[in-house]
Amino acid sequence: MLRLLFVGDSMTIGSAGEHTWRYRMWQHLRTAYDGPFQIVGPRTALHDKALDAPVSYEYADPAFPQQHLAGWGEGWLHMAPVIEETVRESRAGLLLISLGLIDLGFYTDAEQTARNMRTFIGNARAANPRVAAAILPVIPNVRARHDPDFAAEVARFNELLAKAVADLDSDRSPLLLVSPPPSYDLDLDTYDGTHPNASGEHRLAATFADALHQAWDLGGPYEAAY
Repeated sequence: MLRLLFVGDSMTIGSAGEHTWRYRMWQHLRTAYDGPFQIVGPRTALHDKALDAPVSYEYADPAFPQQHLAGWGEGWLHMAPVIEETVRESRAGLLLISLGLIDLGFYTDAEQTARNMRTFIGNARAANPRVAAAILPVIPNVRARHDPDFAAEVARFNELLAKAVADLDSDRSPLLLVSPPPSYDLDLDTYDGTHPNASGEHRLAATFADALHQAWDLGGPYEAAY
């Protein structure tokens, strides 16, 4: 059975009232993946903005597997120390990862963020030597739009991420660099320049789904209308 773990920051955990791109991906796999699969992870909540804490269960549609490893304000720095235990306990076989923006925005430069990413992969493999991971670079965001220095740091990290994925990829534990969503528009696909709205959720799910299908023949192309 495919055991899938979502790993991410605020764009992945989502906030009260949202579907989340996790939901969109689950909907896709229900029809496109021809084998059994399970969504796994130690967390299930959404972020409650009023309380600034992950305590909400007000999903737009709660009827889906809500497990994940995502957190508002968390990045590679925060996930590297916990991924080994998470993979071991959940027996995750495939990680869908969207991290990096928080690191670069608040904690680490591009070089240190890339080192933390490498540590994360090593720790995940310590729990499951055959774990696979599909990793999304830092995608367009409002800060990069208005801050050229930050945009340069994002570009630098994405270069280092691509190199790390190429260096660490193996037949036993394959890594896949996911392309940013095509035609991702901050004004149309986010509600604040960073966090996805409904169309943004679909675009994030689609870019993972299409990458998995094209690279690993897992599932099929994303077909939901958005």
